[in-house]
Amino acid sequence: MHTHALKDFLDEKAAAYEQKYFLDQDPIQIPHQFQLKEDIEIAGFLVATIAWGNRVSILKSGRKMMHLMGNDPYNFIISHSVKDLKGLNSFVHRTFNGGDLIYFVKALRNIYLNHGGLEAAFSTNPKGLRMDQNIHFFKQYFFELDHQKRTEKHVSDPLRGSAAKRLNMYLRWMVRPATKAVDFGIWDRLNPSQLSCPLDVHSGNVARSLGLLKRKQNDHQALVELDEKLRSFDPQDPVKYDYALFGLGVYEYFK
Repeated sequence: MHTHALKDFLDEKAAAYEQKYFLDQDPIQIPHQFQLKEDIEIAGFLVATIAWGNRVSILKSGRKMMHLMGNDPYNFIISHSVKDLKGLNSFVHRTFNGGDLIYFVKALRNIYLNHGGLEAAFSTNPKGLRMDQNIHFFKQYFFELDHQKRTEKHVSDPLRGSAAKRLNMYLRWMVRPATKAVDFGIWDRLNPSQLSCPLDVHSGNVARSLGLLKRKQNDHQALVELDEKLRSFDPQDPVKYDYALFGLGVYEYFK
């Protein structure tokens, strides 16, 4: 497909799939239950962390996490007691277990009390062309408390070669404007132009079929390659094409 035709095709698909019905089966519906900025960003971060596998299962686990936190995530993060933390031990979603969730709660409290909150912790380089450095430093802040080594695998680091799919998805939620009431646009320290498309098996396969991506592995190097192509189509909002790649793969079974 010619470059201009491909851009027009992706623009059309992005607009078609960035709609409210997208919320019905997507993990983003969990933070959409809240109004307070801190509740939205905490719920979003936690559910994005477990967003792999079946979406029905992700939503079920996301609701359980919120229930265990009294459906009041920011207050729980800031004010939890030792007894409250023990109540999280029952949680499990695939390899993310109660011990991981307990550490995440402690780490989030540290982020809010000592690093200015999630937005500030992700914004150490607010003018960077990409989010790689910001994510890297966020991970350092997040794991500065005592923790089990195994828990680190639940927060990716692009500077170590990861595509950081779930974190890039979360950043899309927080940074892209709420023009169509899907993403939130509640963070203003960062710009949509800095964002990367969440790259996984499905979006990667669609991107390769469309000639947007040649690299076979879904790693950071592939993400940079995909970013360059999508930014050539829309340098101000390249991650809007996440809707196109996702929709083509999930709803149209594009191959």
